[in-house]
Amino acid sequence: MTFRPVRSSTTQRLRLASGWSLLAACLIGIGGCAAGHQRGGPPSAARAEELVAVDTEVATVGSFEARLTFTGTTQPLQTVVLRSRVEGQVTALTVDAGDSIASGEIVARQDADLLTVVVNQAQAELQARQSEVAQAQAAVSDAQTAYESARVQLQQAQADANRLTRLAADGAVSTQTAEQAQLTVDTGQQVLQSTQEQIRTRQAAVNAAEGRVAAQQAVVAQTQERLSFAVVRSPLSGKVIERLVEVGDYAESGDELMQIGDLSSIKVLIDVSDRDLAEVTVGQPAEVRLDAFPATAIAGRVTRIAPAADPASRLIPVEVTVPNDSERIGSGLLARVTLVGKDSDLVAIPQRALDIAIEDAKPTVFVLTDVEGQTATVQARPVEIGRENSNRVEIMSGLQAGDIIVVRSSGDLNDGQAVNLSVLSETEK
Repeated sequence: MTFRPVRSSTTQRLRLASGWSLLAACLIGIGGCAAGHQRGGPPSAARAEELVAVDTEVATVGSFEARLTFTGTTQPLQTVVLRSRVEGQVTALTVDAGDSIASGEIVARQDADLLTVVVNQAQAELQARQSEVAQAQAAVSDAQTAYESARVQLQQAQADANRLTRLAADGAVSTQTAEQAQLTVDTGQQVLQSTQEQIRTRQAAVNAAEGRVAAQQAVVAQTQERLSFAVVRSPLSGKVIERLVEVGDYAESGDELMQIGDLSSIKVLIDVSDRDLAEVTVGQPAEVRLDAFPATAIAGRVTRIAPAADPASRLIPVEVTVPNDSERIGSGLLARVTLVGKDSDLVAIPQRALDIAIEDAKPTVFVLTDVEGQTATVQARPVEIGRENSNRVEIMSGLQAGDIIVVRSSGDLNDGQAVNLSVLSETEK
């Protein structure tokens, strides 16, 4: 059964008028029992079979399910590209593409002979710096010993000078002897000051030497770390997605060695238009189907929505994550993602109901009035539509829940026309 848009032509109006005239004449001829019927009112049972037959449905709220479908490509939850951090020949590879690995596991080795020489040189230089510190500390110790000796001598000279000064005052010794003793005190004070300065100078030398030791220790640590880079370890648990070198290849610093992915979960990247973005939220359920496993529907969720659209396509990247405990799903597979939209709180009707009548590109539906048995009158009612899916459409205005609408007809319909209800019609509000 096909649908045709309403075309209110002059011929159709003439035909309708002629039809009613003939009907009136026939009714008068049998006694005028149907004289009270008006245009648009329910017809008699005798003429019901000549009316346009329609299927109807009751408009309901919340019967709309917005389902947005996109295509994307599977990717590991996390992907790491292992690169060479030193220059040298690849001497060993312990894994190949498809192998499972644990975090910290050794996956490759590079020739480290040159780095070993550099580490040994740095360690030898460190030992030399540490020897300088020891020598400077010994010099400080000598200066401290000299200081202590000068201090004791100064104390003794001061005691002698005090004693001789008292004796000179009593006339027991000459004044010259007392002055000589005081000169010895002055000299001892100068020696004590000199040894104090030596201690400060030699302690500064110790500090400088210790600074050189610390700097060299950093050099040793750096060279040892570079030496450790010759042993390549995986930073995460997962699988080897791709191996890019073979044993014997020479790898420079920065060259790619292999790609590792965490396949415990899979993310699918899809592109959403700005028109559909309002229907997508983080945490929203998603159904993912893979061409590789067409019979399996995998439940996932939207985990990330990019804050900016692609400047060329104006599409917004959205990430959907699905579990992959068995790690059966690999990277690079075509995925079809269906997002279930928000629940509707509006009236929703079948798409085909809008095909009944579209006049001047304005959506219109036909609503039943004056229902009497299997006959009724239809009223053309313009509506404003909202979201659509393959089967139904939301009605923003123009309809209310419980309105009985025409979803299929056997012919053209006009406002106020009488119709015959099919056995498939719904009439209960």
